[in-house]
Amino acid sequence: MLKRISFLFFLLFLIINISAQQPSGSILAPAPPMGWMTWNYFGENINEKLVKEMADAMAQNGMLNAGYEYLMIDDGWQGGRDKKNNLIPDVEKFPSGIKALADYVHSKGLKLGIYSDAAPLTCAGYTASFGFEEQDAKTFAMWGIDYLKYDYCNAPKDVKTAIARYRAMADALQKCGRKIVFAVCEWGVREPWLWAAQQGAQLWRTTYDVRDAWSSVMEIYGQNVTLYPYAGPGHWNDPDMLIVGLRGSKGPAGLYGGIGCTDIEYQTNMSLWSMMAAPLIATNDIRSMHERTKNILLNKDVIAINQDVLGKQAERKIKDSVFDVLLKPLRGGDFALAILNHSDHAHEITIDFNTLGLQGSYEIKDLWRKDEMGIAKKWKGNVLSHETKLLRLQKIK
Repeated sequence: MLKRISFLFFLLFLIINISAQQPSGSILAPAPPMGWMTWNYFGENINEKLVKEMADAMAQNGMLNAGYEYLMIDDGWQGGRDKKNNLIPDVEKFPSGIKALADYVHSKGLKLGIYSDAAPLTCAGYTASFGFEEQDAKTFAMWGIDYLKYDYCNAPKDVKTAIARYRAMADALQKCGRKIVFAVCEWGVREPWLWAAQQGAQLWRTTYDVRDAWSSVMEIYGQNVTLYPYAGPGHWNDPDMLIVGLRGSKGPAGLYGGIGCTDIEYQTNMSLWSMMAAPLIATNDIRSMHERTKNILLNKDVIAINQDVLGKQAERKIKDSVFDVLLKPLRGGDFALAILNHSDHAHEITIDFNTLGLQGSYEIKDLWRKDEMGIAKKWKGNVLSHETKLLRLQKIK
């Protein structure tokens, strides 16, 4: 009897050890998801021809090679339910069906995301998934879906109901037979960073929708930057999509003051989202990108900060009337340092690394200018209005 008990304890020990040593690849979304989504530019005006064109563009313009692997269809694709209550796409927008579209997207080396809502109707008034979670999850799996954005329009406001509805879809996805990343989108109203991971989500929105405006970037950044304790591999804070390159387009991100940003402001959008380990989801028309937009979205040094395997969200170390300074630990002992000038004028600043808790000297690289700046214990420079300097610091042994 004693031998049997000892064997059982040994077996339990092995199981715990093996589980603890699972590679990061076994975790859904081990790094913040990267991709492109239809909503901010096109809204409901989507169809399979457009999605295929975007898949072609992502495969050809360097986005896929840079890590943007998800192509996501937002609201407006639905055509109701058939006689067996199976979700079906709008036959005019998607005459070949979602399965055929997924096959096309996968043939380009990309993954396909789709959208639904935890209520009878979506935000735009289309058929949603409440009460049909298991059936819809199986449909998504059959189609070959890889990512589900799950909204919360037209649903009760209390947190208890939200948790139950998101848990229902998470359970359905876990039983559907396919690995599908689950993105909770209730806009941070019910503090999902406190419960969404435990309910089976890999990421959760922390803010309302972003607009194509500097004020929106700053508002959303301010809401998300303090949530760094809740981010990590397989569970990410999501401050909504990138607005880089929208340039005042008339899509949903152009509503309510979305007048567009300067390239410096778009660069700051990319810098701060990368520092905050946020999903990098582009929303501009990637078929015909301005060269400056491509340089921002495809900067591999900046993307590496976002995708670093430690999965740490940056902590804001300094906040004053002119500057915010963020610090993000990286693999191998490096750090990423972001210096944001949120004022309306250029200012000079000196950052002593010791005041950030960093001892010794560091080799400094400016990731936007691609400059090797030598070895130092501090950084001094001029930061333009609304600019974010993004530096990689490598410790000198």
